[in-house]
Amino acid sequence: MFGKVLRRIDWLSILIYLALVFIGWINIYSSTFTEEQTSLLDFGTRSGKQLFFIIVSFVTIIIILALEVNFYERFASLFYLISMISLLGLFIFGKTIAGATSWYDLGFFNLQPSELAKVATALALAKYLSDIQTDLRRRKDQLYALLIILIPAILIVPQPDPGSALVFFALVFVIFREGLPLYYLGIGLTLILIFITTLMFGTIWLVIGLVLFIILFFLLKRKSFRVPIIPLVIGSIAIVLFSLSVNFVFNNVFEQRHRDRFSLWLRLEKDPAKLEQIRKTIGYNSYQSEKAIESGGFFGKGFLEGTRTKGDFVPEQDTDYIFTTIGEEWGFIGTATVIVLFSILFLRLIFLAERQKNDFARMYGYGVISILLIHYFINIGMVIGILPTIGIPLPFFSYGGSGLLFFTILLFVFLKLDTNRLKESF
Repeated sequence: MFGKVLRRIDWLSILIYLALVFIGWINIYSSTFTEEQTSLLDFGTRSGKQLFFIIVSFVTIIIILALEVNFYERFASLFYLISMISLLGLFIFGKTIAGATSWYDLGFFNLQPSELAKVATALALAKYLSDIQTDLRRRKDQLYALLIILIPAILIVPQPDPGSALVFFALVFVIFREGLPLYYLGIGLTLILIFITTLMFGTIWLVIGLVLFIILFFLLKRKSFRVPIIPLVIGSIAIVLFSLSVNFVFNNVFEQRHRDRFSLWLRLEKDPAKLEQIRKTIGYNSYQSEKAIESGGFFGKGFLEGTRTKGDFVPEQDTDYIFTTIGEEWGFIGTATVIVLFSILFLRLIFLAERQKNDFARMYGYGVISILLIHYFINIGMVIGILPTIGIPLPFFSYGGSGLLFFTILLFVFLKLDTNRLKESF
């Protein structure tokens, strides 16, 4: 039975996974290297602890592949319930690290239940959407699907850990893939655009732009095309009210550090001196990571030769900013290699998801892609300065036992489901 699984499993995905884990581990060693701790196998160091969890992850892979393929769909709801209880438990038993009560202290290591919740939510969403009674044309079913995503996000935000909460909203793309009307996506993108436009130009200029757009629309429209006036008026009023709420939330709800991050990202501060000050305080991590990557040039400075890495210029360089080490020590060649590996993995997973004959496996596969992709996009965007600092790890790379273990579970559950692709159902 296990031999059949090994013959059917997608070895290309496994090889990419192994390459990413190995490169990440080597760079964790490099970013935490000291003259006193030189052994790769010293389990008292960060790289040694990561190696321990790499071994744990490999053992977990064997267990995942050995279980019956229908195990994951059958118990998806139970996994989801357990993960939600574990998130609630943080408010009583949670350990605070770096200002976020997101961990359980298990003695020998800290467990972050939000990582488990990502796997469980992807499974639960796939199970609900694949149910024969679910029809995304019905508003009730749309709401239930969105609630599955929204509940863990709501529980995580007060920790506070908005970065992890944001990841769950990536699962909305699974619902769109399975038939949620695209106008919801249009509404979401419009709200994001209004939010950014209001911060950059203000409500008055947004209203002027809206009026000019409506005038231009009426001038260019065909005579035979009838415009629904009432929905147009209601929509315009809603846009203006949302814009006004953006200003209120930004100035009265957001903390100063949040406002500074948006000011840095969108260049809202017009005074160059103040902007540079924000860049060197709130944007210190991104500022230093950009400098470190820039200093790596095309070929990099070489393994263990990163001066900014060794000088601890970039905080969290073995976790959220691990990509900086690659840029400084391995240069453009190293960063391009990592990006190519991730790109191949995403394309391969899309191919695997599309070839599934079982709805649950396909939907879960797109859940895996959504979660990994948003982690990858936000983390690297944050490191190179095109996105604000959010603080989520690079999959399979960043230091952290919980992250590596549950990213591994997330991926290999799908690879296990893919071994059953030739059958019509579980």
